[in-house]
Amino acid sequence: MSIEKNIQTVKDFFVAIGSGDRESLLALVAEDMEWIIPGEDWPLAGTYRGHAGLAELLETASKSIETSTEPREFVAQGDRVLIIGFARGRIKATNKTFEDDWIFAITVRDGKLTNIREYVDTQALAQASKTDTNLTPSSTDNGAAQRAS
Repeated sequence: MSIEKNIQTVKDFFVAIGSGDRESLLALVAEDMEWIIPGEDWPLAGTYRGHAGLAELLETASKSIETSTEPREFVAQGDRVLIIGFARGRIKATNKTFEDDWIFAITVRDGKLTNIREYVDTQALAQASKTDTNLTPSSTDNGAAQRAS
């Protein structure tokens, strides 16, 4: 496929994500696709494989976060498309908000997304996912424990 078609396929993917159109999403990704979301201590971190993995990710996302995503720039070479974007959202379990500048590296083969690798602000997402019970005493007492000793 041409670079222009690969970019359009990725743009269609983001439109489908934004509209919640699962049928279009499934039509745009290969059955053996792999989606890697880095980090830990936040709901979406992990590796998702195939259509079943995509369905799991979408289900987890709908239960865990509210977000608006803005892909700002598309850069492509060969079968790779890099997307530079921004997301703003809220982790439902904590009601904490986050802002995230991100890059997606997507491989497109034969008109289907085969690999998605996110580069996201894992610290911002983990912080928004922390409940107040996850805070350590030193992070909540502003050093009072050290001054008292």
